[in-house]
Amino acid sequence: MNQTLPHIIIFNPDQWRSDVLGHRGNSAAATPVLDNWVQTDAVSFSNAFCQNPVCTPSRCSFMTGWYPHVRGHRTMFHMLQPDEPMLLKTLKDAGYFVWWGGKNDVVPAQKGFDNYCNLKYEAPNTLERPLQPNLHSFNDWRGDPDGDNYYSFYGGRLEPHPSDSIYFDSDWAMVEGAIEQIKNAPIDKPLCIYLPLSYPHPPYAVEDPWYSQIDREKLPKRIPSIKDWAGKPSLLKGIAEHQNLQNWTEERWTELRATYYGMCARVDHQFGLVLDALKEKEIYDDSAIFFFSDHGDFTGDYGLVEKTQNTFEDVLTKVPFLVKPPANVPCKAGVSDALVELIDFSATVEALTAIKPKHDHFGRSLLPLISGETKTHRDTVFCEGGRRHGETQAMELESKQTKDGLYWPRVHLQTQEGPEHSKAVMCRTQNYKYVMRLYEDDELYDLRSDPTELNNRIHDPALAEVKQALKDRLLRFYLETADVVPQEADKRN
Repeated sequence: MNQTLPHIIIFNPDQWRSDVLGHRGNSAAATPVLDNWVQTDAVSFSNAFCQNPVCTPSRCSFMTGWYPHVRGHRTMFHMLQPDEPMLLKTLKDAGYFVWWGGKNDVVPAQKGFDNYCNLKYEAPNTLERPLQPNLHSFNDWRGDPDGDNYYSFYGGRLEPHPSDSIYFDSDWAMVEGAIEQIKNAPIDKPLCIYLPLSYPHPPYAVEDPWYSQIDREKLPKRIPSIKDWAGKPSLLKGIAEHQNLQNWTEERWTELRATYYGMCARVDHQFGLVLDALKEKEIYDDSAIFFFSDHGDFTGDYGLVEKTQNTFEDVLTKVPFLVKPPANVPCKAGVSDALVELIDFSATVEALTAIKPKHDHFGRSLLPLISGETKTHRDTVFCEGGRRHGETQAMELESKQTKDGLYWPRVHLQTQEGPEHSKAVMCRTQNYKYVMRLYEDDELYDLRSDPTELNNRIHDPALAEVKQALKDRLLRFYLETADVVPQEADKRN
């Protein structure tokens, strides 16, 4: 296709940790599509970080280039309002045909999607091919409420409908819908495909062949379950006590982790189908393709599952982030270890399309890294979450999680006025991680000697200078990003 603007493909799985990738040295990861892509066409950022460790705040951040604190997008129920910028709207207004298939978690559903896309795809559900339910919709697989699987999110192997070879759920429907849209792409407009999938977000469950594809013996060692939570955030201890996984054997953890890896393998396969469709349509070379997750997942590390809203372990904050520019843009395929943030996504799209945003933001284009022109990008990355005491609107009471809810171990703690849901912010360099917390001890980790963040050295005099330097950097961060001034001035009279 002969055109000026590149097609923009945004493939956005949910809750994928950055270490479950074969090209990152994990031999248990079954990700051949992504691994081959990095060898030939794409750059994989091995030190990419989200700006909040749960879905909505992270998505609001990477769709605007704003950190969550800029406009208070810190909960699952405070989404981008119609007067706020949003990348899909920017692309639509610039003449893109924007196709959106998958979850929302970024704009208020009650206000509709017309401003953000030309088509918000709905999954078909027919007698010939019935749509299979997400495990959130029923509880049978969880077992006894008093048992130790009830809050584990572990479902295991999924069985497809007898008439189908795959577990045809919403994700499969969205992928197939995107492929159909690519095949029928409008010839007079550049195309934007936004595919925010649900996998590998738990419950941990997947069908064969992906369930059985993972070699359990190749799984890397799990970060050990913590028995003494001294020095770690109190939210983690509370979640651990209520998830009730303390007596799980290593064999059970292995099955849970392998299932999660299988979910990632299924997404890798689905991504390959989308790449094939772009090539068959002969628009692959004209496409800028982004593959990234909104945040990570504990997956058994520290003896926990799922995620938190205000802790910043690397397993939660470091995410896969891979980019292929269009063929006319220089690209040195491979792995970059530069520190980058998800807010750099929107800035990179703007650089590729030459679209000037109508709002100030804090993302930085990744094109110099992608071309190999430079090897460094940021000195520090940031992530934030939690709330102030008395900030009732940030308790996420709208989730209405009773004790039978999957997320109850975490969400009910977010409604307490103890230290558990303390507002907090991470300031991380290549070698150190500092976390400031309002209502409990801060955290400081030397990532060179303690990459799994098990030894909080916040009170260690040997790191006093490091702590002060990171505090100073955090102060500068807030000074630089505390607000944004509208680009249009008002009349005074």
